[in-house]
Amino acid sequence: MTLAKLDLAAEVDKIFADLGVAADKYKGGTLAVRSPISGTEIGRLPEVTAADAKKAIDAAHEAFLEWRLVPAPKRGELIRLLGEELRSAKAALGRLVSIEVGKVTSEGLGEVQEMIDICDFAVGLSRQLYGLTIATERSEHRMMETWHPLGVIGIISAFNFPVAVWSWNSALAIVCGNSTVWKPSEKTPLTALATQAIFDKALARYIANGGSAPKNLSTLLIGGRDIGEALVDHEKVPLVSATGSTRMGREVGPKLAQRFARSILELGGNNAAIVTPTADLDLTLRGVAFAAMGTAGQRCTTLRRLFVHDSVYDALVPRLAKAYQSVTIGSPLTEGNLVGPLIDRQAFDKMQAALQASKAAGGKVVGGERVLDAEATDAYYVRPAIVEMPRQTDTVKEETFAPILYVMKYSTFDEALALHNDVPQGLSSSIFTNDMREAETFVSARGSDCGIANVNIGPSGAEIGGAFGGEKETGGGRESGSDAWRAYMRRATNTLNYGRTLPLAQGVKFDIE
Repeated sequence: MTLAKLDLAAEVDKIFADLGVAADKYKGGTLAVRSPISGTEIGRLPEVTAADAKKAIDAAHEAFLEWRLVPAPKRGELIRLLGEELRSAKAALGRLVSIEVGKVTSEGLGEVQEMIDICDFAVGLSRQLYGLTIATERSEHRMMETWHPLGVIGIISAFNFPVAVWSWNSALAIVCGNSTVWKPSEKTPLTALATQAIFDKALARYIANGGSAPKNLSTLLIGGRDIGEALVDHEKVPLVSATGSTRMGREVGPKLAQRFARSILELGGNNAAIVTPTADLDLTLRGVAFAAMGTAGQRCTTLRRLFVHDSVYDALVPRLAKAYQSVTIGSPLTEGNLVGPLIDRQAFDKMQAALQASKAAGGKVVGGERVLDAEATDAYYVRPAIVEMPRQTDTVKEETFAPILYVMKYSTFDEALALHNDVPQGLSSSIFTNDMREAETFVSARGSDCGIANVNIGPSGAEIGGAFGGEKETGGGRESGSDAWRAYMRRATNTLNYGRTLPLAQGVKFDIE
C-alpha cells in the first residue's frame, strides 16, 4: 500500500476504541495532529485554557496531600498495576507511537517496553527509599535522614519520546508520594491521551482491589505554550521535568529558579563518538550506523559527530557511506524499513539549511536529499547524510535534529578528546577502542564530559537502571534509574534525644524549678 492510501485515522479510531478513549477526546477540537508518515490529519483535540490548567494544578496539589500519607510500598502497588496494563496495551500503544511520531515498529514497541521496565524498577524502589543513620557527637542522641515527597511534579515532554519520558518521571514521582501534571508536545497529544487512559485503568484496578488513592493523581493537560508556562509558573509545582530544545530550557530554567523551584532539564545532545586505531571496524560500523540513522536522527542520543583516527579513516568512512546509501527508507509501519520520516516540514528545512552551511564551510555531503515526495507530498522522508568536514565548525557545534553525521579526522587522542568536549551540549558519548588506556581515560574525569560515556557501543539508547541526562550546558538533572528518585523528594535530617539531658553551650544555665 502506498503512503497516500494509508488510512491512519481509522487505525487511530480502532486503537482508541480498544483503550476506551471517547471520540470527543480527540475529535472536533482546535489542536490538529498530523502523522509524519503521510502528512494526513489523524486527530483534532480539544485544548485546555491557562485558567483550566491552574485549577488542575490546584486539584493535583490536593491529591498530593492525600497520596503522601499512603505507605510507599502500597504506592508501588499502583505502579505494578500500571506495568501490567502497559503489557496488555503494548502492541496498541507502540503502534500509536509509530503512527504519531513516525518511529519504525520495533522502536515504537521498544518505547513502551521502557515504560514497562521503569514500572518494574519503581515497584522495587517503593521499598527502598532509604535514608542514612548518621553518627552524632551528642550522647544519648540519634541522628538520621528521612526522605519526603515534594508535591506536584510537572512534566513537559517532547515529540521524539512521547510516552517513555512521562513514565520515567511519573513512575518514580508517584512511588515517592507525589502527584503529576503532564503537558505533552503539541505534536504528539494522541499518545499522551492513550497513556492517560492506561493509567486510569490501573488506578481503577488499584481502588477496586482495596487501595486508597485520590482523584487527580495523574493529570493530562493538552494545549500549547501557555499551558507549559502555567505549569512552570505555578507556586504549587516544586519541580518541573522538561524535555525539549535548549531554547526551551533557557526559558524554563530561569523561570523556575526565580521562584526557587527545581528543574530536571533533558535538552540537547549533539553526541559524538571517537574511533581509535585499535577499534574493531566491523563493530564500529554497525554501532555508528544504527546510532546515527535510527529514528531518522530524532533521538536526543543520536550520534551526530564522529572523530576518526587518520590511520583508519579510509578503511571506515567509505564503508559507512556505502551503508548510508543502501539503507531502506519508507513507512515505519512496513517491516524492513530502518528510516522513517522526519516529524514535519520545519525539521526538513532545518536539515537542509545545516547541509548548505556545511557545504559552504568545505564539507563533502553524501545523502541528505528528500525521497518519496511524489508518494506523500505532505510527508518528509530524507536519506541520512554523511558530511566529511575539514574541521569542527559552528554548524557542527549546533545540534540539528535530523539524520546528519559530521565526520572529521584526528591525529592524537588528546586532540580527539578536546574536539569531543568542545561543544556546549553533553548528553551522551562513546569511544570505539581496544586500548585499555584509551577506554579508561574516556570514562575518567579528564575524558568525556557527558552524562553518558560508553565504550564499544554507540551513544544512542539508555537502560532504565542507569540515571539518564545530565547535560553540561544546563546543569542537567537525572531521570530514570540509579538514585534519580532523590530529585522527586526532599531530605530532612532528624535528631532524636532519648536521654534526660539537653546539651547546651558551656556556661548556659536555666532555672526550671
